[in-house]
Amino acid sequence: MSVVGNCFSFIVNKYPGGGWNVLKVLLWLLAIITGLFAGKFLFHQQLFGRLLRLKMFREDHGSWMTMFFSIILCLFIFSHIYNLCLLVAGNMGPHMVTEYMGIRNESFMKIAAVGTWMGDFVTAWMVTDMMLQDKHYPDWGKAARRFWKQGNNRIVLFWSVLISLTSVVVVVISTDWISWDNLNRGFLPSDEVSRAFLASFILVFDLLIVMQDWEFPHFMGDLDMNLPGMSTTHVKFKLPVCTSIFKEEYHIHITGKWFNYGIIFLVLILDLNMWKNQIFYKPYEYGQYVGPGEKIYTVEDPDTLSQFNKSTLSWEWRSNNTNPRYNVTYSSRDMFLHSRYVGASLDVKCLAFIPSLAAFALFGFFIWLLGRFQDSEQGPKNKDKTYERIKRKSPSEYSKDMGVTPEEANVTLNEALKSNNPMLLSVDTPNMGCSSSTSHSSPETQESHPNIVIDSVDPVEPEVSIDVCKPSP
Repeated sequence: MSVVGNCFSFIVNKYPGGGWNVLKVLLWLLAIITGLFAGKFLFHQQLFGRLLRLKMFREDHGSWMTMFFSIILCLFIFSHIYNLCLLVAGNMGPHMVTEYMGIRNESFMKIAAVGTWMGDFVTAWMVTDMMLQDKHYPDWGKAARRFWKQGNNRIVLFWSVLISLTSVVVVVISTDWISWDNLNRGFLPSDEVSRAFLASFILVFDLLIVMQDWEFPHFMGDLDMNLPGMSTTHVKFKLPVCTSIFKEEYHIHITGKWFNYGIIFLVLILDLNMWKNQIFYKPYEYGQYVGPGEKIYTVEDPDTLSQFNKSTLSWEWRSNNTNPRYNVTYSSRDMFLHSRYVGASLDVKCLAFIPSLAAFALFGFFIWLLGRFQDSEQGPKNKDKTYERIKRKSPSEYSKDMGVTPEEANVTLNEALKSNNPMLLSVDTPNMGCSSSTSHSSPETQESHPNIVIDSVDPVEPEVSIDVCKPSP
């Protein structure tokens, strides 16, 4: 597997031993650190934020996904640096990092099948969860949403359905209990061209999953809903050591849209690899050969696979020679597939990429047309500069500035209102029937987050006052 295979081989296997192991570990650790910083500050802030001014990458949105792909890129680059060191040392050919992952194609295809199914299903299940939590469209699915939000129904159903269906799929794929050839019995057999078109349309539908969202391509909704299968909107963890260097508490905030569709981009990698395999597919490279009727036969004997060549891996040889161990022809013990190999040219198979190319072009066009900040949206102080950051903050970022989480702030407010001490509640909102305002904050910030101040007053004179003209003290 190109690129990803290099990263896997660089980290997991092909360790020469001795000091080379130390060098290899240091290099891929350095690659990961470099990828984190490059993804955050170079690609996310400079490229997507300042240069391209993409709305979906505003502030810190999409930074985790950007850093993930940046790490893959840096691991791929550093793997070639490591190969250069081995080349200079000489006689280190078996330890060179390549795209081969050191596992059987059969095992990798099963892992990829489980990964793609889980990616698509988990995405669909998370989108369903977010739709049933949504408050922007109150007239849709009232009964289902009421049941979904009641108690712990959503958490129990999310994990029970996910675990049960995933277990069934993993067992079926790993054990080969269900064989597609046995089910369809040769009905509409596929060839390499139809399989390439199938892989291409799978890529199209992956992109359509993202493009069908009502907020595509800007994703400006900032819906801070509970995370799928959880009762919180964010993840928080503490570091008990090195508090002088690190913060005592870290908040990891992933917005709803990136949480939903981030997995789709990982599935796209596997689907692109599947399309590449179908385009450049040759039976010989997979331990297969073509028999009568252009049908494909798969060799399952490990001894034969370890010693095969093009002359022995053919229908003519395997059907006319006898296996001395079983006293039958070699072909009689090979797996017969209804799939065909017609030997289509590369030009014909590349036509399958046209639908995917059109989908990628539309995806980029809509982002460029509708998903970018314009000069008029950047504010008077930034008209002559590239996009830096929009002023509107998500609730999680306000909670960071205040030093409390949204839940903690809500609990504090509720406790204050329920206490016996009378309170003076002052709500300051911007320019509502007032001739002037002394607030210097941006209109977007004021509209989204009015200042709420609670002051204690004399118990004898309980008073609740809402002042929309005065600035809060």
